[in-house]
Amino acid sequence: MTSARRRWAGLVFISIAVALIIVDSTIVNVAIPSIVDDLGITSTQVQWVQESYTLVFAALLLVFGTLADRYGRRRLLITGVTIFAVSSVLAALSPSGDLLIASRVLQGVGGAMVLPTTLSLINATFRGKERGIAFAIWGSTIGGMVAVGPLLGGWLTTYFSWRWAFGINVPLAVIIIIGALICVAESKDAADARRIDYFGAVLSVLTSASLVFGLIEGRSYGWWLTDTAHIPTFGDWTWTFPLSPIPFAFALTLLSGFGFVWWGIRRQREGKTTLLAFSLFRIASFRNGNIAAMIVSLGEFGIILSLPLWLQNVIGYDALQTGFVLLALALGSFVASGISGAFGQKVTPVTIVRAGILAEIIGVTGLGFMISADASWLSIVPFLFVYGIGVGLATAQLTGVVLKDVPLDKSGQGSGTASTARQIGSALGIAILGTILFTSVGSSLNAKLMDAAPMLPQTARSQIVDAVVVSAGGAIPGLEKKDKQIGAAAAEAFSEGTRYSAFAAAGFLVLGFLATLRLSGGTAEAETEQAANREREPEPEPSETA
Repeated sequence: MTSARRRWAGLVFISIAVALIIVDSTIVNVAIPSIVDDLGITSTQVQWVQESYTLVFAALLLVFGTLADRYGRRRLLITGVTIFAVSSVLAALSPSGDLLIASRVLQGVGGAMVLPTTLSLINATFRGKERGIAFAIWGSTIGGMVAVGPLLGGWLTTYFSWRWAFGINVPLAVIIIIGALICVAESKDAADARRIDYFGAVLSVLTSASLVFGLIEGRSYGWWLTDTAHIPTFGDWTWTFPLSPIPFAFALTLLSGFGFVWWGIRRQREGKTTLLAFSLFRIASFRNGNIAAMIVSLGEFGIILSLPLWLQNVIGYDALQTGFVLLALALGSFVASGISGAFGQKVTPVTIVRAGILAEIIGVTGLGFMISADASWLSIVPFLFVYGIGVGLATAQLTGVVLKDVPLDKSGQGSGTASTARQIGSALGIAILGTILFTSVGSSLNAKLMDAAPMLPQTARSQIVDAVVVSAGGAIPGLEKKDKQIGAAAAEAFSEGTRYSAFAAAGFLVLGFLATLRLSGGTAEAETEQAANREREPEPEPSETA
């Protein structure tokens, strides 16, 4: 196999590795109602099933991006895929919600090893125009897999079991490991053997973990004062203070976040390694691109939590039907790949990113207006398709914009930072939009029950509201069978919560679009000249071969 053919063959397996972790972050969505029925998990646990994976993923990306540069990118890729496969088996065999969440934590560790490594491998393997094409393939894979995951999860859940939504990862992992050993050349920054900033890693984990904990648990424990109906317990210890733990969590976020930045800048001035290359933020495209990527991801992936729950618990679709509805998103993303390729040489990547975000805003806003208790797939699919086009355009090009000016020897830290920005956005999206969904459902249902059943005692009304919220909508079909009026109120309340979640996502996407206005948007000819200059860059030092 020639060197060029080997590079492109290696890209195939790198893309499959990306597909593995991205599919797993979305495949669970359509399986959630079945998991709720089987394991009896609560709505808070529903958020944690998603969040535990995303949170650990985001918290460790910077660490593993640096470790990949030091110890070998292919080595860490294979290690991450192996951990991911093992944890997938544990998730598939989980007998309880707590063990499932623990398995998802371990999956997050494996996924955090894989994603930044794939980016730095592409950055180290391809040059010039080839690098742009490779990034486009990488980004399009993410955009497509965001929607293919729900379809695959729906098929497995409907005809087999939700457990196979995790079990399918094992054969894919075997294919990736074999392909990487054969086709992907090892690369690392052997010249940089300085110590790794482990203290900075701890601070980054504390910052992200405390923030997401506060956002998710605030509606249960109380945003300021402790909710006496949901007193927090941590192991054998019970929270006895009138002030809720949530303000303490947010205070920890501020302190650890400030400490992380201060510690990193101090180490950088002393010439020591830092978890995050703060010097890279002097590069305008890197700084502004990461801000845009984080905000866009917040709007993009948060809505994927609520749609499958609404489609199955309110509209009455099964998991496979839900997957087919969400397939429109994947089709839109694939169409976007063709659009990006056709216009990639005529307009700048930043222009394509902006067009993609505008399409996402139109799509998700349209979804918000179409969502109702009696909606059909015909009213939803067109907007999902437009939304998918936007995801494909924005995701495929934004990564290239962020990393285009990053030096090769900083590719691991740069890609790790870029991936972290996306994952933090995704984690915040799940936390914020999930909280908006369930809080809105609770308040809306309580008001509707007062109108629909004014003679219903307060205790009974509270029980119904808690049942719908705690079950993440899973109690709605049962309520409809017992009392059509109460069931209809619950269905409409859940639809309203989903609608508000969609509008909130659109609002964040608008902020993301505004953030892209700070990105350089030169002419297509200028971008072509920059690509030519990068082609004339000296080739990197020979790397270790497979």
